[in-house]
Amino acid sequence: MDANVRKIMDIKLNKVKKNAEKNNMEALIFECKEDVLKFLDERIADGSRVSFGGSETIKQIGALDMLRNKDIELFDRYAPGLSREEIENVYKQAFTCDYYLMSSNAVTENGELFNIDGNGNRLAALIYGPDKVYVIVGENKIVSNVETAIDRLRNVATPMNGVRLEKETPCAITGNCNDCTSSGRMCSHYVLTRQQNPKNKDRICLLLVKEDLGF
Repeated sequence: MDANVRKIMDIKLNKVKKNAEKNNMEALIFECKEDVLKFLDERIADGSRVSFGGSETIKQIGALDMLRNKDIELFDRYAPGLSREEIENVYKQAFTCDYYLMSSNAVTENGELFNIDGNGNRLAALIYGPDKVYVIVGENKIVSNVETAIDRLRNVATPMNGVRLEKETPCAITGNCNDCTSSGRMCSHYVLTRQQNPKNKDRICLLLVKEDLGF
């Protein structure tokens, strides 16, 4: 990365970190995905209950392989052979976990998380349930404000995820949001996390990475 671009990105990362902490979230900055993986491996205790939301970022950093090889009780939505009913049970078990891993579709410079979801299970776990939620975010998802977050979700994240998941939604075909009512719609729920309740301070831990990760 160009040194000038890097300097500006570092300024933005530190701004996000500072504001997320004001919003009662723990926030840390990492040089690379390998550092994040090491951190999570050390933080997630043996014998704990762990689950995760659907996320290309989690796959990219190698977290799935790390979790599957740890001495933990893992509720794995991608385990082979699961029926739809069993997957739904995995979603529900996530609320009882010690640790929950996910990414965020966008993070504003004001330290806010903005997400969309189809089923809503990922965002439900973000809001309430697991004792600790690790939100892993590449610097490509940093946006100026809520308005630019919405634009990113509608015209970048959702179309790309539509292609990745082989959806037949209009956005996966045109590359832009069409405000569809498709049965495969991935943006049924819009959730803005402005602040973590003070009584649950640092329950949400934002892990910012100096790399492009996910969509």
